[in-house]
Amino acid sequence: MPGFHFKNKRWYSDGVTLSKIAEKAGTPCYVYSLPAFEARFKEIDQAYKSVPHLVAYSLKANGNLSVIHALAKLGSGADVVSGGELFKALKAGISAEKIIFAGVGKTDDEIAYGLQEGIRYFNVESIPEIEAIDAVARKMRKVAPIAIRFNPDVDPKTHHYITTGKKETKFGVYLGDAEKVMRVVRQCRSVNWTGVHAHIGSQMTQTASVGKAAKVIEKLALRLRHEGFAIHTVNLGGGYGIDYQGEKPPEPSQYAALVLPVIKRLSATLVLEPGRYISGNSGVLLTRVTYVKQSGTKTFYIVDAGMGELIRPSLYEAYHRIAPVEGPQKPAQKVDVVGPICESGDFFAKDRGLPSMKRGDLIVIFSAGAYGSVMGSTYNARPLPPEVIVRGNKFSVARSRQTWQDLVRREKILT
Repeated sequence: MPGFHFKNKRWYSDGVTLSKIAEKAGTPCYVYSLPAFEARFKEIDQAYKSVPHLVAYSLKANGNLSVIHALAKLGSGADVVSGGELFKALKAGISAEKIIFAGVGKTDDEIAYGLQEGIRYFNVESIPEIEAIDAVARKMRKVAPIAIRFNPDVDPKTHHYITTGKKETKFGVYLGDAEKVMRVVRQCRSVNWTGVHAHIGSQMTQTASVGKAAKVIEKLALRLRHEGFAIHTVNLGGGYGIDYQGEKPPEPSQYAALVLPVIKRLSATLVLEPGRYISGNSGVLLTRVTYVKQSGTKTFYIVDAGMGELIRPSLYEAYHRIAPVEGPQKPAQKVDVVGPICESGDFFAKDRGLPSMKRGDLIVIFSAGAYGSVMGSTYNARPLPPEVIVRGNKFSVARSRQTWQDLVRREKILT
């Protein structure tokens, strides 16, 4: 796994033992290998080098400022879905002309913010949004650059919660409404339509759906050009899968083999919005066993992390590899790994084969770099954990642990 390896009976991030990080930062805590983030970004960037392109890292996967800054130095753009993410991207050093503002529910204030900062363009998700952007831009005496996201009705063969390209989802404009979209855009005076977009889902583990979506978008782009719209950007989103449980997802070059011919035929600029592929296996969550509980024939490892730190197992029934940070790795018994939160859904694994462990032992939960910390909550009044950055033999706390005082800092007692 890039950035993490097992040597001398202990797990390392780059050149640092995870136990040393836990000793310094405490648990639970997130650990990110910056070289792993950078290597994954370069894989995608290299795969598409033969065409004009922008790799716009998706902040919703992992919004740590140090991570974003490291990718910005490699030339990354940003895919943002809120005014807050736009603020973070700019603060981390990504130039506005490399930022794409996506999302189905942009407010007028967020639209104005994007226009004021001079972003590359808005990914538009609906006809009412076209009209709203036009109205805001007209009021500001600006012209808003837009790409319109169409729903190609392609099944990415992934979890239904992260499927976005089928017609029954909330994302994108129905292809059958293309005529109506053209009519609305022609009536607008403050938008400039130059791109088309299709993102069909996340954690894809095969290439066929991407190739199918690319062909749908190619046909649409040619039609729009024939109608007089200067479409010169094609955005195919992200969604490249990673290995959580022994999957063998395609390499970026395998996706590129299907996408590049389309982009070359269109003489277009390609935009990609990877998140999970860059961040997922570049980060882990460290947690410590608080209790080993026996209940009949059942064994529970109760740890100090919970669904507030990593909600994916509860939300998606997602699988994450789990291992002791030190010592034997061979399973000795089946256990449930659960958190301290007062919910039955607060678990990381059920009936998982793991080595025998005791109170105080450290556990590492892998593939936690994407949709981990960013989806965190303070449910049960539990402070958010720190995020630790590793490069080579050095590590630093990039985001400090919240305190109890932080939990009430913005509250006041009214009488």
